Amino acid sequence: MAKTKSVYSCTACGAIVTKWAGQCPDCGDWNCLVETIAEQAENTKSSRFSGYSGSESAILSLKDVPMGAIQRISTGMYELDRVLGSGLVAGSVILIGGDPGVGKSTLLLQTLCQLSLTMPCLYVTGEESAQQVSLHAKRLQLPEQKLRLLTETRVEKITAAALLEKPAVMVVDSIQTIYTDILQSAPGGVAQVRESAAQLVRFAKQTGTSLFLVGHVTKDGALAGPRVLEHMVDAVLYFEGDGDNRYRVIRAVKNRFGAINELGVFAMTDTGLKEVKNPSAIFLSRYGDPVAGSVVTATWEGSRPLLVEVQALVDETHGTNPKRLALGLDPSRLVMLLAILHRHGGVSCHDQDVFLNVVGGVKVMETSADLALIIAVISSLRNQVLDSHLLTFGEVGLAGEVRPVPNGQERLREAAKHGFTRAIVPKANCPSKPIKGMEVVPVTRLSQVLEVL
Repeated sequence: MAKTKSVYSCTACGAIVTKWAGQCPDCGDWNCLVETIAEQAENTKSSRFSGYSGSESAILSLKDVPMGAIQRISTGMYELDRVLGSGLVAGSVILIGGDPGVGKSTLLLQTLCQLSLTMPCLYVTGEESAQQVSLHAKRLQLPEQKLRLLTETRVEKITAAALLEKPAVMVVDSIQTIYTDILQSAPGGVAQVRESAAQLVRFAKQTGTSLFLVGHVTKDGALAGPRVLEHMVDAVLYFEGDGDNRYRVIRAVKNRFGAINELGVFAMTDTGLKEVKNPSAIFLSRYGDPVAGSVVTATWEGSRPLLVEVQALVDETHGTNPKRLALGLDPSRLVMLLAILHRHGGVSCHDQDVFLNVVGGVKVMETSADLALIIAVISSLRNQVLDSHLLTFGEVGLAGEVRPVPNGQERLREAAKHGFTRAIVPKANCPSKPIKGMEVVPVTRLSQVLEVL
């Protein structure tokens, strides 16, 4: 069998050279050559044209493709199943990333310990020793009798051991510590991460093993390593949460077997992560008396509405440049909405510092929070206390119009369940039938919102 050779490819122009250099000889870009595996000319026809199953590929009509029922495996955690799309699919590969200490290993260890009671599971750790994982499981009081554990970082040994164990679900923690003998670069490099992940994905597809890959994140919050890593897997999950906050949020940004932007909420306790069945309740305020600058909005996460509280603090600036800070919201959209408020509402904040925050550490990126953001700013600027049972949502356009958002009636029904009695919403989102116990105020322009307030 011919020896595998490695070459260096340019990430900018795709040129291939046999030796590493600081500058690409074709495009002239610097520090862009990464090690990769040279394609073997001796590859047989079956290896070049076979699918994941190893069988010969054939051209079929789309209508002739056999449709088998997708068998899903419940993880034992409803919130995790929701994010995955009602459970694990055999042969799927899930990449989960998050900040250090957020609870990625805790979540997967809990999941595998529960699944190991009914099916074979394998936990591969490249960052911790077997003793550390065992102590972690004992501290969380998990059923550890049947979970199989492997401490290894070489991908060839991992796949060989998995072929003998035949696990239904396997975890590799983490992909940045795994390496292959084919490449000479250090573990964690672009080429090592890409090739190691490719071998693990190939193994999962051939054997039908559900595979979890734990990934590190950069200081910007993105998954470390090559971007192609996210394209190779079936689902990408982000585990979010601050170290001083007991609540954790897991979000799906890619899912071939379910909805994206689905949200699962957990609470970190002494015995591990616990599911939060009613996340809207924890993100609402706990104080008794209503305060100025606070309003509740209904955002849509995946397949369900979520009620969150938006807080604003508007204060006189003491410098030449007023500050604009948004936590959990898009800062650039805040600047735009303040300009709309000045142009179409006659409310100026050019000499005021504006601070915005979404309670609970939730990130709201959809435009349905525009109306809540503007109302919170006006409430804080004028020190006007809003009704604690008021809910609002809607997108605000540059012309001052209030635009409808998807799933408006579901948002209103969720708010009614939590005791909200009044809602300011776009006219197109008004329900066809009245909602019991709730007064819905339709608006079409920003000027109408100011009149209602």
